[in-house]
Amino acid sequence: MYPFFYRPMFEVLEDGWSSFLLEQEFEHLSSVTNEWRLSCVNKDFSVCPSYPPVVIVPKSIDDEALRKVALFRYGGRFPVLSYYHKKNGMAMLRSSQPLTGTNGRRCKEDEKLINATLRSGRRGFVIDTRPLNVAQQARAKGGGFEQEVHYPQWRRIHKYIERFHILQESFIKLVEACNDQSHNMDRWLSKLEASNWLTHIKELLTAACLAAQCIDREGASVLVHGSEGTDSTLQVTSLAQIILDPRCRTIRGFEALVVREWLQAGHPFQQRCAQSAYSNSKQKWEAPVFLLFLECVWQIHRQFPCSFEFNEHFLILLFEHAYASQFGTFLGNNESERAKLKLPQKTMSLWSWVNRPEELSRFQNPIYEANSLVIWPSVAPQSLQLWEGIFLRWNRPSRFLEEAEEERINIIKYNKELQAKKTRLGTVSSLGSCSVSELGTVSAEAGTLYLQLCG
Repeated sequence: MYPFFYRPMFEVLEDGWSSFLLEQEFEHLSSVTNEWRLSCVNKDFSVCPSYPPVVIVPKSIDDEALRKVALFRYGGRFPVLSYYHKKNGMAMLRSSQPLTGTNGRRCKEDEKLINATLRSGRRGFVIDTRPLNVAQQARAKGGGFEQEVHYPQWRRIHKYIERFHILQESFIKLVEACNDQSHNMDRWLSKLEASNWLTHIKELLTAACLAAQCIDREGASVLVHGSEGTDSTLQVTSLAQIILDPRCRTIRGFEALVVREWLQAGHPFQQRCAQSAYSNSKQKWEAPVFLLFLECVWQIHRQFPCSFEFNEHFLILLFEHAYASQFGTFLGNNESERAKLKLPQKTMSLWSWVNRPEELSRFQNPIYEANSLVIWPSVAPQSLQLWEGIFLRWNRPSRFLEEAEEERINIIKYNKELQAKKTRLGTVSSLGSCSVSELGTVSAEAGTLYLQLCG
């Protein structure tokens, strides 16, 4: 394990292991609402092995109730807060499936917990990432779903998102198509379509938009789960936050999102990213779940290029380190395993390196303009593209692309300088100390650069 032997050759300015603690997120939450609390019920990982020691739950639910709910949810993954929408006070929870079984077992503490997130007279939505027939079949194995008779205030919606071997086979087909240089156009397009990769992108983005719409436009709280709650559930909750929360579209905000919704939430990176992303072997639990999430972020980024503080290189960096890294950040399947391995003491965090000023500059988007609005990506097939930066990274002439990108950045910087000069001259002009011709020249030059950039 290289991360245990790696010694940084840079000055460590920040301990990445303590940069995004849930306690810090709770402080931010406490500044806008007092309806939630931090619970340490899982401090020794005995209630839920895949949850972190600290979780955020409704203030009205005590720890004893949480223990009972954990026994009613697969793997002990009881509903916890994923996101709080400051605009209207709605919440997004995530969990695993309820263990209702064929006898329709119920848990009043579970019902009370999720009902605690509802406003008086309002309904909530349960977004189940399994198709209805799979959810019904799960009852025969002890699983199940929230039955309307016990959850009358909640409407259940099934939005199917592929997982495991189907997703992995789709990924392998796509990689094979991208690496084969002998295709003619028809064969290439046929293989691309046969991989179904862009279909998976569309379905995932659709589910995330649905969750965001329920929260922002319907004014309803949302509970998201599939079977285990460690894969498609996390994809939906994290993408919904990208859509809803401008903080998640900043570099540090996105890092916090990855830590909170993937690492702390128990996505099994060790199993899902067991081998090289380009390996043709089929491991039982291997699947590009995290990569699919990153590509969806890239698709949104491409549609809203000015709304993200980070660039494409930042997303590619996270993809690479999830599969192979000198840092310990993505080792293990959950916080319990990382604690047993003593990763914070024995390895370096990826964030300690990324957040150094000289590194951050490489990942900053030069055309970023803070956007406080909700962004709604298009999921139409015509709006989705293959992520060349990942799948065709070795096929395209990178030197020319890098030169073009550098020139684009220089134009943007110069344009901003001219805009600033225009603003200064405009201020002076209002005092009667600037010639109109000088101001007009700067305006025209800035406009020309803008047209160059757009073209």
